[in-house]
Amino acid sequence: MKSTRATELRQWRAALPRIAATYAIAAIAGYTFAIAGLPLPWMLGPFFVGGVLSAAGLDLKTMPYGRECGQMAVGLIVGLRFTPATLMTMVSLLPAMVAATLYVMAYTMLASFGFQYLARTKPVTAFFSTAAGGVADMAYVAQQKGGDPSSVAMVHALRVSTTVAVVPFLATAFGTEGGGAMAERPDPQSMIWLVAALIPALVGVALVKRSPLPNAWLIGPMLAGILLGVTNILHVGAPEPILLIAQILLGAWLGSQFRREVIGGLPRVALAGVAAALFMICAAFFGSWLLSVATGLSRTTSFLALAPAAMTEMVLTARAMHLDAEIVTAFHVLRILVVCSTILLVFRIFNRARGAHADHNE
Repeated sequence: MKSTRATELRQWRAALPRIAATYAIAAIAGYTFAIAGLPLPWMLGPFFVGGVLSAAGLDLKTMPYGRECGQMAVGLIVGLRFTPATLMTMVSLLPAMVAATLYVMAYTMLASFGFQYLARTKPVTAFFSTAAGGVADMAYVAQQKGGDPSSVAMVHALRVSTTVAVVPFLATAFGTEGGGAMAERPDPQSMIWLVAALIPALVGVALVKRSPLPNAWLIGPMLAGILLGVTNILHVGAPEPILLIAQILLGAWLGSQFRREVIGGLPRVALAGVAAALFMICAAFFGSWLLSVATGLSRTTSFLALAPAAMTEMVLTARAMHLDAEIVTAFHVLRILVVCSTILLVFRIFNRARGAHADHNE
C-alpha cells in the first residue's frame, strides 16, 4: 500500500508541469474568447483550444478531481439560489417537465435508429449510445446487454462535446438575454459561508454516490444547496471568480478528452456520433418553440431545458445569459431521474419498435 501511494505521489509530482501548462493554455484561451465576445468564453475557449491540441496529439493533463470540483461549485451555487417561490414555480411546471422528458426520450430513441444505420453497430450499442443518461451508467448497462461499452462512452463524449460547442451559439441566436441573477462580486462574509457550505455539499456527494443517480459531484452539492436555500439557512450569490474557475476546470477537462487514438480507432462510429448529436440538437431546437408557447418560458430557456447535453454545461450557459438556471436545472434533474429509472423498459420498447424480441439483439 505504501509503495503504491509513493508511486502515485511521484507520478503526481512529475505531471505538475504538464498540468500547469494545460491550465495556462486554458486560461489564455478563455481570455481570448472573452475578448472576442464569444458566448461562455471561459469554458468554450479551453474546450475548443484544448480539443484541437489534444486531437493533434498533444498530451494534455488536468488535475485529479478538477472536473468534479468545477461541477461541485456550479451545483452548490445554483442550488443556493432556490427559494420556496422557486419550488412553487417548479411544481406549476411539472406537467411541462414530464412532457419535455418524454420528448427528449423520444428524439434520443429516434436518433439511435439513424446512428445504427450510419455506424453499423449492434442495435443495443446504438440505443445506449444515444440514450439521455449518464455515460458511465449507459456504458455499463450496454455491456450487460451485449453492447460495446467503448463505443457507447465515446459517442456520449462526442454528444456532450458537440452540444457544448453548438448550443451556446444557437442560444445567443435567439437574441435577448434573460433577467436572472448575475454573478456577483465576492465579499469576505459570503465567501466564508460558501466555503462552509462545502461540508454539506460533500455529504450530498457521498449520499448520491450510494443512489442510482449519476453525476454525484453535481447533483449532490445541488441538492445540499437547495436544502440550505429553501429553508432560508443560507443564501449566497454567485461570485464571478468561482464561476470563472469552474468553467476553466470543466472546459480543460472536456478538451483533453479528444484523444486522437480513441477517435481515430473508431472513425465511422465517431462520425455517426457527431451526426446523431446534431440531429438531437435540432430536435431540441424545434421542440423549444412548443415548450415556450405552452409554458411562457423564454425560447432560450426552453432550448437549454431540452438540449441533449450534460446538465452542468447547460446550467452554466443559462447563468451566463442571465436566464433561469434553476428552471433549466429542474428540467434536467427530472430527465435524469426518469431515464435512470426507466431505461430498461424503454430498451424493451426500442426492441419491439425494431421488430425484435425484448432484451435480445439481432
